[in-house]
Amino acid sequence: MWSLGGFFSWIILPWSISALLLPDFWGYFGSFSFSTLLPVFLFGAMWGIGNINYGLTMRYLGMSLGIGIAIGITLIIGTLMTPLLQGKFMQLFGTTGGQLSLVGVGVVSYAGLLKERALGIRAQEFNLKKGLLLAVMCGIFSAGMSFAMDAAKPMHQAAEALGLNPLYVALPSYVVIMGGGAIVNLGFCFLRLAMSPTISIKADLSQAKTLLITNALFSILGGVMWYLQFFFYAWGHANIPADYTYLSWMLHMSFYVLCGGIVGLLLKEWNNVGKKPVSVLVLGGLIIILAANIVGMGMAS
Repeated sequence: MWSLGGFFSWIILPWSISALLLPDFWGYFGSFSFSTLLPVFLFGAMWGIGNINYGLTMRYLGMSLGIGIAIGITLIIGTLMTPLLQGKFMQLFGTTGGQLSLVGVGVVSYAGLLKERALGIRAQEFNLKKGLLLAVMCGIFSAGMSFAMDAAKPMHQAAEALGLNPLYVALPSYVVIMGGGAIVNLGFCFLRLAMSPTISIKADLSQAKTLLITNALFSILGGVMWYLQFFFYAWGHANIPADYTYLSWMLHMSFYVLCGGIVGLLLKEWNNVGKKPVSVLVLGGLIIILAANIVGMGMAS
C-alpha cells in the first residue's frame, strides 16, 4: 500500500504535471549540470529516509506522541538551517511568530497524547527509546525536503525563464526531489517484501477482490492528496518574499499539525475523551493560527 500510494505521489504526478507545464520536458532537465541536480536529488533521498522513519515512529510511539516529536523536530531543523547558514537566525526564532508556532505544535501534540490516554490507546509495539531515536532521525532527515527546495532554486529560475507562472515554477523540480525520495522508499518496501518472513504478497492477494480494490483506491487517493500538499506548498512558497522563503516550511509543518487536529474533530475522533484534551487541542490550534498571522503581518510590513 505504501508503494502503491507512493508511486502515484512521487513518480506519476510529478512527471505528468511537469510534462504538462514544460514546453520541452527533456530539454528542460537536460539543460542542468550534474552538479546542479545532484544536491537536489540527494536532499530528496534524505527526505525519503525521514519518510520511512516517520512510519516507524508511529509504530513505537503512537500517533500523537510520534507526530508531535517528529514534526516538531522537522519544523525546527527544516526552518532553522537555511536562515542559520544565511546569518538570519534571529529573524525567525527571535520573533514572536516563530516562537509561537513551535509552542502551538507542542500544545496540539500534548492534546493528542491526552486523548490517547483517555481512550486507552497505546502503540502496537511501544518502545520509548527506539521510538524517540526514530522520531529524532525522522525530524532531521525529513527536513531534506526543505533543503531540496532551497537547492532547486536554479531550476525554479529556469522554469520561470521558460514562461511558467510563478505559482508553478517549483513543480518541475519535484521530479528530481521526489525521485530521490521514491528510490529510498520503494527500495525499502521491496526489501521488506523480499526479506521479511512475516510478509506474504500471495497471502495478501488472496483477500476478497472488493477489499483489495477498495484498499488500493484509498492508497492511491492518499498518494494524490500527499502530492497536493506540495503542489499548494509551491503556491505559498512563490508568494512569500525572497528574504522570508524559509518561513514557508515553518508554516507548512505547523499547519500540518493544526489541520490534523481539525480533521480529527470533524471525524469525531475526540468524542468521549473529556473536556481537557479538546480544550488543549483548541488552545494549540489558536496558538498556531496566531503565529501564522504574526508571521504574515511581519512579512507584510
